[in-house]
Amino acid sequence: MNPYEKLILQNKAWSKEQNETDENFFSRLAKQQKPKFLWIGCSDSRVPANQITGTDPGEIFVHRNIANMVVHTDLNMLSVLQYAVEVLEVEHVIVCGHYGCGGVDAALGNKNLGLINKWLRNIKEVYNNHKDEVDAQDSHEKKVNKLVEINVMEQCQDLIKTSIIQKAWKKRKAPIIHGWAYGLDNGLVNELLNIEPDFNNINPIFRYNEDELA
Repeated sequence: MNPYEKLILQNKAWSKEQNETDENFFSRLAKQQKPKFLWIGCSDSRVPANQITGTDPGEIFVHRNIANMVVHTDLNMLSVLQYAVEVLEVEHVIVCGHYGCGGVDAALGNKNLGLINKWLRNIKEVYNNHKDEVDAQDSHEKKVNKLVEINVMEQCQDLIKTSIIQKAWKKRKAPIIHGWAYGLDNGLVNELLNIEPDFNNINPIFRYNEDELA
């Protein structure tokens, strides 16, 4: 049996098990989507949002990219953010990085990786702004993990710079922004920061005029 065929069989087994456990599971899931969380995570296959948090399908709205980036020109991420915040009205946005991230590791090097160079440039900028703190670590592994943490916190800051988040803060005092780093070696989340819906938490140069946030 090839790996693809195995996936199809596992899907059938999963569907059967769900129906046996809760015969209304799929009919209920099909009728509505009202998650309280938006997850912005890394594309790494070892960091699945639902399994890490022990949640069911329908509980977390998910966007993933290499190294869990919030890039202000990324229309894919911004579209997900707008839908989650303005339509689904999520109460929390979680940026979740993970220790040992390959994208962060690559950004610390100088290898030419083709198209991905353009994406890694964003992480290199984070490193450049925090170079002394990262370089103070006494091993490459620790440098990667320090940059993982710093990168998560920077992406949280980039979230609150968006008009999408600021409009929601003005309208409904939500969502709260959370920064996590996940440990591949122990399955545990390290909470790095929480940003409450308060305009004083935004660097003044990135604040939009509140009366213009319609």
